[in-house]
Amino acid sequence: MTEHCASPAHKEASSAEGVAHDAPAAPEHPSAQNPDPGRIYISEVQRHQARYRKLIQFTSSSTKAAGAMLLAAIAALVVANSPVSDAFSHFWHTDVGFAFGQTQATMPLSHVINDVLMAVFFLLVGLEIKYEMTVGELTNIRQAILPIVAAVGGVLVPVAVYSAFNVGNLDTAGGWGVPTATDIAFALGILALLGNRVPNGVRVFLSTLAVADDIIAIIVIAVFYGQAPSLPWLGCAAVVFCALLLMNKRHVFSLYAYLLVGAVLWYCVFMSGVHSTIAGVLLAFAIPSGSRVNVKSFIRWTGERVVEAKSAFNAQEPVIGQEDYLKTVSSLARVSKQVVPPATRLEHLLYPWVYFAILPLFALTNANVGLAGSDLGALFSNPALLGAFFGLVVGKPLGIMAASFLVVKLRAASLPENVTWMHMLGAAVLGGVGFTMAIFVANLAYVDAATIAAAKLGILLASLVAGVAGFSLLAVQAKSAQKQGVAFMSLGPSEMQRQTAGEEANAASERLLREIDDPEVIREVEQALAGCEGIAEVAVSLKEKR
Repeated sequence: MTEHCASPAHKEASSAEGVAHDAPAAPEHPSAQNPDPGRIYISEVQRHQARYRKLIQFTSSSTKAAGAMLLAAIAALVVANSPVSDAFSHFWHTDVGFAFGQTQATMPLSHVINDVLMAVFFLLVGLEIKYEMTVGELTNIRQAILPIVAAVGGVLVPVAVYSAFNVGNLDTAGGWGVPTATDIAFALGILALLGNRVPNGVRVFLSTLAVADDIIAIIVIAVFYGQAPSLPWLGCAAVVFCALLLMNKRHVFSLYAYLLVGAVLWYCVFMSGVHSTIAGVLLAFAIPSGSRVNVKSFIRWTGERVVEAKSAFNAQEPVIGQEDYLKTVSSLARVSKQVVPPATRLEHLLYPWVYFAILPLFALTNANVGLAGSDLGALFSNPALLGAFFGLVVGKPLGIMAASFLVVKLRAASLPENVTWMHMLGAAVLGGVGFTMAIFVANLAYVDAATIAAAKLGILLASLVAGVAGFSLLAVQAKSAQKQGVAFMSLGPSEMQRQTAGEEANAASERLLREIDDPEVIREVEQALAGCEGIAEVAVSLKEKR
């Protein structure tokens, strides 16, 4: 078996053959089925642990996240075309805020979602970009060049397609940024439905492309879709951002301090005229991604504290009365928490709230396209709709594939391990799912409500077509792999699995590993995992040897 170490954060191994039968014992991580493999919790709370692990499993699922957003979008469309549409629209324009004496600060509820809550979404996007640039696919230019160049192609061609439909139209020409970004939640959620019948390289390519897309989209929003900036407020924002960078430089690791100063940064950016969500990205890049704890010393210190706790513990006495024991384990808990970098802690905290609350709320607020009483002929011939639709459905895959083909033919990069050009085409078509960022840009790009509604309808239709077509193309490849009895196991640390392969693929790989009853395959899998740090991918044949 040949092996390939792609980068410190990603590893792929070539194929192995084996027979799928009953599973040998394999190391288990906490799951909904086995929430306490180490048996460290008392029996009375095992059910609570099982429920907690189910919740964690649910909120770690890109498929579930995409489903929540889809349900919210469908609900918005249904309500917008029902008798209560006016009341629904009026509700989102209700002012909310606070009053202190004669001082009042209010904002329409829709603006709270689009300007405040979406800044939290951009904060998470910034943390994910920072992760990729620190230890992910964007650290190695040789590995990253394919998805980065593909992302650039996937931006330039949609811009050209959109402009072709809107040339000379001053009301809609400024919406060229609408079809430029891929919705990573929807795209990876659709891809996760195929499980481990799709190589991990497809997920890595698509997720890295979407991250690069997000970087470009953030720059586009900041430069082209803000108001004329107020220089004094922009200067204040620059001062606050420099203060955040100084805090990082001076090794301030308190998340509370960064979030408090980040709120000031948001206000300054909001008042400057630059879209306030950019503050979330700037804050993400200021939050430390390192640990305040010396890990080597921590390992030694932890061992000493464990011994100390063991000697202090008295099984005959209630825990609440064992002062020395509690003091030791409390110090263990306090320091152990600080080992995890602030950026990682914040990302884990934000992930379920963003994908299961903020983005569904955004969809519910912004996908409310009313068709009742509209001139459908005029609506479907609107250049904003045509530009958004064909920019995403045609421009995105064409740009991604053309740029990828050029990079590979010039030998600047190669296709990921086990990935074919048909896989690439399926991923490129999924790149046309532009839901969240596209709608966000549409709200900024147009003034006329009818044009915004037309662009949103184009985005929704394009995302539906791209999602179904991309899934179908990859499903054909997955069916071929299934006929050949081939599955792709992506194994590695759970954090990296969430970043690339996803919770669904990780769970499928662990189940498959437990089913392998061939010592040779098990040995090769162990060698693949031990070869280098990161994620190992092994292509396993499930056909029985004769």
